[in-house]
Amino acid sequence: MSADGLHVRPFTHDDVEAVWDLMRALAIFEGYIDAFAVTPDDLRLHGLGATPAFGVFVAAKAEALAGIAVHYRIPWTYDLKPVVVLKELYVAEAFRGQGVGQALFAHLRAHAVEISASALRWTVLPDNAAAQRFYAGQGGACDADWQHWTLPLQTRI
Repeated sequence: MSADGLHVRPFTHDDVEAVWDLMRALAIFEGYIDAFAVTPDDLRLHGLGATPAFGVFVAAKAEALAGIAVHYRIPWTYDLKPVVVLKELYVAEAFRGQGVGQALFAHLRAHAVEISASALRWTVLPDNAAAQRFYAGQGGACDADWQHWTLPLQTRI
């Protein structure tokens, strides 16, 4: 725990509802709430089940969850090392500007180093200048070599 009472740790069953609330808040912020299909049961099954498909680091402060970093791992790429993908980084409005995002990102970065990952990757909305500044401040940069492409499929896992 840090001096300001912030503690970053993996999420647990007790955190599921609060994590889901923060994921839903992010969906509203990013404008995809109409397509948001994740349920608390999905978080339990796919994040805390026998073979988790993703992880969530939570930043807890004074009994409340201040933010989340949802991540998953690509087992290996061309260099035979994993890549950690930051899917969602979100800090609740009441906790913004208090170092929560930095603490979550630092924890995720340490996790990536611990598993010998070759990179940490994420996407940012083109018009989210605040996020772009944040990630640049963490040492990140927009990938000049690759474009992010998507093929929408009409299925749900």
